[in-house]
Amino acid sequence: MTDPVLRLENIVKTFPGVRALDGVSFSVMPGEVHALMGENGAGKSTLMKVLGGIHQPTEGAIYIGDDRVTMAGPLEAKAKGIVFIHQELSLAEELSVAENIYLGELPRKRFGRVDWATLTERTNAILGKLNVGFDARTRVGDLSIANQQMVEIARALTVDAKAVIFDEPTASLTDAEKVVLFDVIADLKAGGVGIIYISHRMEEIFRITDRISILRDGQYQGTVNTAETDEESVTQMMIGRQLDLSRNASHHQLGEVAIEVRGLSCGKLYTDISFDIRRGEVVGFYGLVGAGRTEIAETLFGLRRPSAGQILLGGVETQIHSPDEAIAHGISLVPEDRKGQGLVLGMNCRDNMTLPQVDRLASGPFVAEGEEIKIFDKYRDQLDIRTPGWRQKVGNLSGGNQQKIVIGKWLSMHPDVLIVDEPTRGIDVGSKSEIHKLLRELAAQGYAVMVISSEMPEVLHVSDRIIAMYSGRIIRTFRSEDVTEDSLIQAISGIGPGAQATEVA
Repeated sequence: MTDPVLRLENIVKTFPGVRALDGVSFSVMPGEVHALMGENGAGKSTLMKVLGGIHQPTEGAIYIGDDRVTMAGPLEAKAKGIVFIHQELSLAEELSVAENIYLGELPRKRFGRVDWATLTERTNAILGKLNVGFDARTRVGDLSIANQQMVEIARALTVDAKAVIFDEPTASLTDAEKVVLFDVIADLKAGGVGIIYISHRMEEIFRITDRISILRDGQYQGTVNTAETDEESVTQMMIGRQLDLSRNASHHQLGEVAIEVRGLSCGKLYTDISFDIRRGEVVGFYGLVGAGRTEIAETLFGLRRPSAGQILLGGVETQIHSPDEAIAHGISLVPEDRKGQGLVLGMNCRDNMTLPQVDRLASGPFVAEGEEIKIFDKYRDQLDIRTPGWRQKVGNLSGGNQQKIVIGKWLSMHPDVLIVDEPTRGIDVGSKSEIHKLLRELAAQGYAVMVISSEMPEVLHVSDRIIAMYSGRIIRTFRSEDVTEDSLIQAISGIGPGAQATEVA
């Protein structure tokens, strides 16, 4: 029987007052795609940091082949054939693609001069395998987030890797780019490389992996063959309970129209957009990347200026030129990128929660700390935010709790319209269920909720109506009880009935 390319035995990692890993064993075979799954906070990141030498294990051992090794840091891990592709980008934006890919390992001529011709040739050869639309000389800062992620992936192809760890690699990729990534993984697999694939996206796990190992609360729960299990079984191993995976079947009374959009356009980004959202209603916007969904949300929040059309709030036409004006009119936006746009990771939970209303809470040069704590306590309890207290830095919270902090921040402003862009991106399945339940509860309390999502199960689960977009236009509007997966896929692909907006009765 073939030996594992990588093996971790009985890994224990303790921090002051916390046992983050408790006797975890994990192995990867050559030519295997092995999923590592668990809720946020289950220990996945800590285990990978031990493997990469960022943390030293309190107990246990790491083996590469038959050799027991000690990792002093990421560079040593890479030298031993362990390559990490992180979800959080670690690129130098002012440097070229080639310089980023070979950073610290630039080919040299005599007297230490960089061999630019060799560097460009090697880089373009790697980029050719990835089928990307940029070359070695492109400045990384000029690339989209998705293409920057492809640069991260290209780094893995520069070494003779024994094992490659992919951490949420598709979080910023389009569907077409995902196909390229999966082809790259298939090539690595065919070459005998072991793959550790960390993702919350079940469809990807069941599409490309061979085995699945699950962690819960720092403890190993078991390993299963992907072909012999299903999503429900894996979910129960991850969180220890069953989830409600049904479609939205809420029947609470809808109120008046909170926001109406008529013929809204914004250059080439989107054209002739018309819809409304009532109090007590969740309207989901579903479409491919580039369909114009986020740009509509940014316009409603005053981040973009429309080129045509009207926005009506409570039946009154309203001009919104800035986020301050949007907030004043009762519109709040939970952005797609919660870490980059929604939170200040180095600040504590209380200060993040009350950031939009510091002026209101200030008395002269001082902020009313007691009032801030009251606001934090209220929404911590209402949203079930799990944190030791308000002093905890937001950057130390799990993804699900970070998202709740962002939602609580905007709920504390008492909006009429809550826009939530990709509410569960990068969040584990258990926290997803909590966020979905929260969105439905907010609608039941009378909020008008606009949800933008790239995940079909999500829009089916939370929405009363679903607006399908393609290439900057609304193709069809569905009621949740009438929509089918096939009709939704056809609509967002620009095929089938409805070259214009159509209400399904």
